[in-house]
Amino acid sequence: MSVYDLEESKIIEKIISGNYKKVLLQLPDGLKTEVEHLVPKLEKETNASILVWYGTNFGACDLPISVQALGVDLVIAFGHNKYVKDVKGW
Repeated sequence: MSVYDLEESKIIEKIISGNYKKVLLQLPDGLKTEVEHLVPKLEKETNASILVWYGTNFGACDLPISVQALGVDLVIAFGHNKYVKDVKGW
């Protein structure tokens, strides 16, 4: 159980409603330890494979260059203001 409110129900709803199959989580360094409980929960409650970006990042505009190569359907970036951008076209 996390001490942070990571809005897991919203994430699950988003993954299911979009029928996303491959999801990348991008977290600031201070939240990376939360993946221990978050990833199994998301994979259990959705049909998605969950990947975690362990590299550093400087905000939602700093997507890993390998996003397209990974073939992810959805990127969920934690610790940032709401930012919506379709991965296709990047």
